[in-house]
Amino acid sequence: MTIDRESTWLSSVQIQFLREELEELLQQRAGRLDGLRRIADGQGDGETNADWQSLPAAIEAAERAVAETRNGLERLAAGGYGRCEDCAVEIPFERLKIRPLTRYCVTCQRKHEFA
Repeated sequence: MTIDRESTWLSSVQIQFLREELEELLQQRAGRLDGLRRIADGQGDGETNADWQSLPAAIEAAERAVAETRNGLERLAAGGYGRCEDCAVEIPFERLKIRPLTRYCVTCQRKHEFA
C-alpha cells in the first residue's frame, strides 16, 4: 500500500498505528464472516432454529462490516483517510484512534445523527 503524503497530516507513526488497527479489525470481521458462512454450510455446532432464521441477516451485516473495513484501508492507502466526507476537515488522530472507521468530523457526525 502506498500513501500520498501530501494529502495527509498524520505522522508515519500514526498512519502505521491506524493501518494496524484497521488490519486487525478486518481480520476479526473476516473471521466472523467465515464462521457465519460455515454455519450456513452446515459446519457449525449447536445451531438452533432462531440461529438459522437470523443467519442471512447476520451474514449480510458481516459482509458490510468487512467491506467497510476494506474501504477504510483503501482510503488510508490513497491518502483520503481521516478527512470528513462532508466538509473535508482533518479528523483528529485521537478520534480516529477511538473510531478508526469514522468518516465524519464530530460536527458533521452530529448533523447526521440528528437529521
